Amino acid sequence: MDYLIPLEVTVKSMFGMFAIYAGEKILMMLRQRNEHPERNGIWLAIDKEFTESLKTEFPSFAVIYGLPHKSEISEWLMLDSDAEDFESTAIKLCELIAKGDQRIGHIPRSRRSR
Repeated sequence: MDYLIPLEVTVKSMFGMFAIYAGEKILMMLRQRNEHPERNGIWLAIDKEFTESLKTEFPSFAVIYGLPHKSEISEWLMLDSDAEDFESTAIKLCELIAKGDQRIGHIPRSRRSR
């Protein structure tokens, strides 16, 4: 979380994970559970148009398939908590977020209409 400074972020418990928000934009979810450990790690919220550029920059991220209520415009990428480059990739990701990288984060539909 230190790498997200100077952003004002909010952490919310959601679906047994921790969601990290900057304002109304969800940036990521942090998951560490015994159930389905293959899904543990950082879940990155993005708009689909940025999937390829982020996967090119962060090859350890993979698209999460099979989620309910998947949107036509949003996507989730996951960095496995067991990835060899987990820590260095997480730090680089947070640094990009702190610098305002517009590819990262998604405003959920229910919040857009407010």
